[in-house]
Amino acid sequence: MTSSTVAPPTDGTSGVRERPILPPLKANQHVRDDRPREAALEFRGVSCYYGAFRAVRDVTLPITQQAITAIIGPSGCGKTTLLRAINRMNDLVPGARTDGEILYHGTNIYGSAVDAVELRRRIGMVFQRPNPFPKSIWDNVAFGPRINGYKGNLSELVEQSLRRAALWDEVKDKLRQSALSLSGGQQQRLCIARAIATAPDMILMDEPASALDPRATLQIEDLMAELKERYTIVIVTHNMQQAARVSDETVFMTMGDDRAGYLVERGPTTRIFTNPHERLTEDYVSGRFG
Repeated sequence: MTSSTVAPPTDGTSGVRERPILPPLKANQHVRDDRPREAALEFRGVSCYYGAFRAVRDVTLPITQQAITAIIGPSGCGKTTLLRAINRMNDLVPGARTDGEILYHGTNIYGSAVDAVELRRRIGMVFQRPNPFPKSIWDNVAFGPRINGYKGNLSELVEQSLRRAALWDEVKDKLRQSALSLSGGQQQRLCIARAIATAPDMILMDEPASALDPRATLQIEDLMAELKERYTIVIVTHNMQQAARVSDETVFMTMGDDRAGYLVERGPTTRIFTNPHERLTEDYVSGRFG
């Protein structure tokens, strides 16, 4: 296991490097078939710290490509910290550091030569509460590609992204209206469209439906099922029914005596919820503790 300490850049470059050392995306990455899929990402002995406090302890875990992986567990067990480690969002927290390796298509994303900005373009993130920019619907989706120097037809890209987020038909006649005028569920789908527009191959979702009503929640869940045909999705959720409905694989975490979160069990979602190998997992999914 290797160790790396990460801090925000201090040279005024915002972490942008001319030649990010990341693997090229595969031309056939969105082709689905029935063969076993490789891991898009792999944790190897990962521990996450905030100052002296260890929030996540020694996690080793593969994330399967073009599938939905749900991370479940009680509050405070490090689910969101682990999720944010995937695209180095924890780098932005003063005093945070990550030990171990996270391999993205075989490249350690905490290697010194990796450009965190480019990494976040490839691994998009949708947060717990919808956070559209105070701009038009069109400008929200075009923002990422524009700052990344997109050379194609932006209007076509905006339409394509909104269609993939199942929002186009609802907003096609009001693209110049403020994104803040949309409902909560529409705003969250807009944030998903915004993430898609930068052409990622992985999308992270941190409790994406917790602030939404049941109808909007089902829309987001249906959308996730469609998106996994093209993207690897990792979702953190406290909602056991949601994890059971939408995910292909489930990761269960809990806290040890030192308050650090650790991995208890990972497996196909059906097995985790019906025949878990670990007693702790069974107690959690059955509601005996939480």
